[in-house]
Amino acid sequence: MSSDLVSAMSSAASGLRAQTVRIRMSAENLANADTTATTPGGDPYRRKAPVFKAYIDRETGSEHVRVTGAREDSSPFRLRYDPTHPAADNAGYVKFSNVSALIEMSDLRDAQRAYEANLNVVEASRTMMVRALDILRA
Repeated sequence: MSSDLVSAMSSAASGLRAQTVRIRMSAENLANADTTATTPGGDPYRRKAPVFKAYIDRETGSEHVRVTGAREDSSPFRLRYDPTHPAADNAGYVKFSNVSALIEMSDLRDAQRAYEANLNVVEASRTMMVRALDILRA
């Protein structure tokens, strides 16, 4: 029984780590939401999203998740006409980041809920282990 609880805690811990990376990337995206290119006609910050991969932990036999990297969002940049801007192209348009604050806030909320769910699994498993030890002592 305790190995099942350890497996549950181990899986949830991997989920906690993955959601932490997801939250950090969303925060990075939000911080760069209004950036422009540094050179005329150049590209600004491009939104990033984590890439998750599921795997089986051979030691515990439980399924885990890990972040294997980040992918860049290929959606188009926002354009704004401002011929006086230092990063404006020959037509007078400035490229702004493709980060949408609405999407990032939604992603942050989703990551927060997933983090809390994994944390609840860790806490419930720990509580069950403590109760099992108390029963064995009695």
